[in-house]
Amino acid sequence: MNTITQRYNDVMTRIEAAARKSSRPATDITLVAVSKTFAADDIEPVLKLGHRVFGENRVQESQGKWPALKQAYADTSLHLIGPLQTNKVREAVALFDAIETLDREKLARTLAKEIQSAGKGPELYIQVNTGNEPQKAGILPDEADAFLKLCTQTYDLTVTGMMCIPPFDEDPTAHFTLLADIAKRNGLAKLSMGMSGDFETAIKLGATHVRVGSAIFGSRG
Repeated sequence: MNTITQRYNDVMTRIEAAARKSSRPATDITLVAVSKTFAADDIEPVLKLGHRVFGENRVQESQGKWPALKQAYADTSLHLIGPLQTNKVREAVALFDAIETLDREKLARTLAKEIQSAGKGPELYIQVNTGNEPQKAGILPDEADAFLKLCTQTYDLTVTGMMCIPPFDEDPTAHFTLLADIAKRNGLAKLSMGMSGDFETAIKLGATHVRVGSAIFGSRG
C-alpha cells in the first residue's frame, strides 16, 4: 500500500471509532477528502479505493484536474470549500456538486440566476464565521437566520446545510456547538465541520461532513 492509501484507511478507521463513541452509525458521516493543491496522480489512489467525495478550494485549479477525473469516475461528488467569487459562479455551478461557502447576498443572487439559467444547481451550504474573524469569510452567527431566510425565500435557493472553519488557535468545541444550534433551529440536516486536527470532536458534536486533507494526502508544500 502507498502512504496515501494507508493514511486514508487510518482516517476512515478514526471516523468509524468516533462515530461509535458517539453512538452514531458511521454511515451518517461523509468524509470530504480535501484534494486542494494535489495533482490527479495523488487523488487517483483514493478514487481507486472507492472514495467519491472530494473538496477543493479554487474553481480554476479544479477545472484543470477534475473534468477528466469525473469522466473516469462518474459518480464523484465535488465540493467547493473555498471562497467563491461571483465572476466564477458559472464555472462553479457547472463543475461542483456542492458549494459550502454561500456567505453573502450578492453571491446568493448570482447563484440563483445561474442555477435558473443552467437548469440545475449544486447542493448549497451557508458558511458561518463562528469566530467573528474579520479576515475570514462567512456570515456572522447573529445574521445567519436572516441570511438563510433571504436565500430561501427571496432567491428561492435550496440550502441543505451549514459549514464553519473555527479559529485555528481556539478549542473548536464552542464553534461546532454554535453551528449545530443554528442549523438545528433552522431545520438544516447537514453540518460540514471538522478538519484533519479536530474531526473527531466535530463528529461528537454532530458533524455530517468532515473535511480532511493533510491527514490523507500529506502536508502541502
